[in-house]
Amino acid sequence: MPFPSLPLPPAPRRLVPAIAPRMPVALQRPLVESLLNRTFAESLAEGEFDALAGRRVSLVIADLGLILTLSLSERRLVRCEAPGEATLRGGWREFLSLATRREDPDSLFFQRRLSLEGDTELGLMVNNLLDGREEGMAQGRLGDWLVRLERLARRDH
Repeated sequence: MPFPSLPLPPAPRRLVPAIAPRMPVALQRPLVESLLNRTFAESLAEGEFDALAGRRVSLVIADLGLILTLSLSERRLVRCEAPGEATLRGGWREFLSLATRREDPDSLFFQRRLSLEGDTELGLMVNNLLDGREEGMAQGRLGDWLVRLERLARRDH
């Protein structure tokens, strides 16, 4: 007897805004920090993010209504409540393209699909760190998650 097909989950642009505001920051912080610190463990250990110490960068995923502000403390990325000194702004598909290296960050900026506001030197430093990763962020569990998001993006487009 075949298994019934399960419906696909709603696309991120509908799902995330429904869940994120209800998720307490106390729960968001360890999830986000753990994921980012595992993803960038080698770069953090090598001091590549040291220029972010005492500074704040915000990632604004406009179409999801998400703002994630990050800083560096004791060679670990931490989520902050204070606004960023630099802000990278774009849609979830643009950030997904950055994470999976499907598109060049410069192209996304020139096409105005990503924007940089505030301290441009700090923002470009973070952008260059992300762009300089040969394998992108699509490795291990994060890679599996990003592949699923890509499928949703194609379905939702």
